Amino acid sequence: QVQLRESGGGLVQAGGSLRLNCTDSKTAFRTLAMAWHRQVPGKEREFVALISSVGVLDYADFVKGRFTISRDNAMNVLYLQMNDVKSEDTAMYYCAAASTLVRVRTAPRYWCQGVQVAVAS
Repeated sequence: QVQLRESGGGLVQAGGSLRLNCTDSKTAFRTLAMAWHRQVPGKEREFVALISSVGVLDYADFVKGRFTISRDNAMNVLYLQMNDVKSEDTAMYYCAAASTLVRVRTAPRYWCQGVQVAVAS
C-alpha cells in the first residue's frame, strides 16, 4: 500500500522559490511513476510534472523552465522545486503515484492529502 505524505507548502512572494516534498514509507516508491498536480477552487485538477522510476521527465508548458521535479529513490522522496513563482501558481498541490507514466499523468491511483501554495504579488 502506498501512503504519500506531502510537506513544504506555504506563502511565497512572486518571483520567489519554494520546494514541495512528498514521501512514501513503502518500498514500492522506487518502482512507481510519480507526479505533481494542482487544483484551484472551481477548476479541475491539472497536471504539473512527472518523473518515471528511472528519471524520465515531463512538464506542463506553464511550468517549463521554472519548476523542477526530482526524486530520491534511496530516501523515498519526491520533490518539486518551484522557482520564479507567479500569482497564477497559487493552488493546492498534490503528489501522485501510479504504475505507468500515462496513469500518473491522467488518473493516478495514489494521492497525497495536498498542500496549499499561495503566491503573493
